[in-house]
Amino acid sequence: MSWAERAAAGGLAVVLLAGGALAGAHHARADELSLELDDAGIGFDDLRFAPGLGKVLVPGGRTGKLFLVDTSGPVIEIDGFSTAARWEGGHDFGVTSADEGRGVIYATDRTSGKLVVVDPATRRIVAAVPLGAHPDYVRWVGPRSEIWVTEPDAEKIEVFALGAGAAAGATPVHAADISVRGGPESLVIDPLRGRAYTHLWKGTTVAVDLATHAVVATWPNGCAGSRGIDLDVDRGQLFAACAEGRAVVLDVRTGKKLGGATTGAGVDVIGYAPALHHLYVPAAKAGTLSMFGVSAAGTLKPLAAGHGAAGGHCGVADAKGNVFVCDPAHGALVLSVDGAPATK
Repeated sequence: MSWAERAAAGGLAVVLLAGGALAGAHHARADELSLELDDAGIGFDDLRFAPGLGKVLVPGGRTGKLFLVDTSGPVIEIDGFSTAARWEGGHDFGVTSADEGRGVIYATDRTSGKLVVVDPATRRIVAAVPLGAHPDYVRWVGPRSEIWVTEPDAEKIEVFALGAGAAAGATPVHAADISVRGGPESLVIDPLRGRAYTHLWKGTTVAVDLATHAVVATWPNGCAGSRGIDLDVDRGQLFAACAEGRAVVLDVRTGKKLGGATTGAGVDVIGYAPALHHLYVPAAKAGTLSMFGVSAAGTLKPLAAGHGAAGGHCGVADAKGNVFVCDPAHGALVLSVDGAPATK
């Protein structure tokens, strides 16, 4: 029986340890499960679903591991990143961001200051290259065969390229720096329109042309503190997360605000399920998870509000109706199952 089936059956809350063994209830409720990766605490940050692998990429901070999570099987662990014996709070150590591209995984190690290439088939690091500044997000840019890394301390996005005909796992080469003054915070790629979107720290979202690397649009997002970002590519809806406790929907064609909703405080990394048109907003300070249906017009309809995790500032959705929220203090992920119908 899968995790989702266990949750749907009700009355059962389990911990799935990294080795795949079942243990007693953690702090989950009957409709929630908890995946414990390291009970000494993990400074989670970016969580990402990799469609090609069918797994959620969970950078394990100080553990030195990148976890690949799929509710239908055991957790895969990939070693070789920077480690620390204890979690001291925050999410500024070790591997904290990862993305899939061309059959491999690109990850950033904040401690070593490197962009790392991982072969998920062999579960090994196959290449690494120094970064120009302290990294935050890494994203694969498929239309350009590039890897973009946000470096907010330097107010730039560093661009790495793969040479023509380069094999999967080849070492990326520095190609350019994109200046983003007042940012960049978060990053999402829009292959349909040839753009990337990122935030400035206060109140603004910007669009960057993938080919020219130029900032081509600047839009107010209404956030006192701009944080997480996500995108419905087909609908052209961009989701901005506000640290103070709000989610906003923008039209990527015009920058017009389409909708918004209030959530708990402490919002950062958000998740979106394009097949369901559902937006998931964890709130670290409130310890909640808010779920909204997103209409074709971009309005947000509250669908559910439940338990997230204290300090849980990051969330992600897979393709099976599962929503993961990070639980840094327990080194775990809290899993909720979305049983609501798709929003039209």
